Amino acid sequence: MISTAHTRKLLRRQKLGDGLFQVVAVVGVVIALATLGALIADALVDGVPRIDWKFLTSFPSRKPAEAGIFSALVGSVYLITLTAVVAVPIGIAAAVYLEEYTNQSSRLSRIIEVNVANLAGVPSIIYGLLGLELFVRAMRLERSLLAGALTLALLVLPIVIIASREAIRAVPSTIREAAYALGATQWQTTKDHVLPLAFPGILTGIILAVSRAIGETAPLITIGALTYVAFVPDGVLSPFTALPIQIFNWVSRPQHGFHINAAAGIVVLLLVTLLLNALAIFLRNRYQKQYQ
Repeated sequence: MISTAHTRKLLRRQKLGDGLFQVVAVVGVVIALATLGALIADALVDGVPRIDWKFLTSFPSRKPAEAGIFSALVGSVYLITLTAVVAVPIGIAAAVYLEEYTNQSSRLSRIIEVNVANLAGVPSIIYGLLGLELFVRAMRLERSLLAGALTLALLVLPIVIIASREAIRAVPSTIREAAYALGATQWQTTKDHVLPLAFPGILTGIILAVSRAIGETAPLITIGALTYVAFVPDGVLSPFTALPIQIFNWVSRPQHGFHINAAAGIVVLLLVTLLLNALAIFLRNRYQKQYQ
């Protein structure tokens, strides 16, 4: 009887602890969502009335009423496109090599896996310092669009590799065995069967990578991206600016008009991010249905 009573007391304590943990978790989520909602609502209230065709097609100006985001918007689109062109093929190729062509139990494979996972958690400012030393100074790319894209590519590359590896790992081994039984080579099996089935999961990683890259400010500031650009980049070696840099510049100004412009820029950045994510999700769902 004593043992039974003690067991019941322990069970009540465990249930109480579980209930308290759930309450704390729900409160934390509510506070985080409420804070995010308040920030977005404040940006919408201040920024939406400022957004018009002139704001989207005008270059930055020292007068708040005449300033626009055209150069920053075009720079962000160029920057993200070039970043994806560099990071996505390399990330997918690395994931294919690590999953399909290396021994998973080898020491080298484990070392690479641990380092890739650690790189995904490195602060973005570290990648900015690396980009400054490697691309801007050592390779003498200066403060160019290419230097910024390569820096952001290093930043998002671990995300693409990890997501792609998980997607490839989720493909059943029976698919590979059936392809080998029909005489397919390892590359044919990977190209024609594994990658198409893993493509929806790979796109999920690309969505996460693009979403992180498009809002990054610290690496671009570190490599010396310009805060005032009144022209559109005319090549990969041209100086550039981006929406986060332009927003940072406006927020640092004392005039209230620039703060309104910053709120409008935040709204535009959110819309661009949502549009890119929507496009990637559409492609992911389309290919997911195609290969089911």
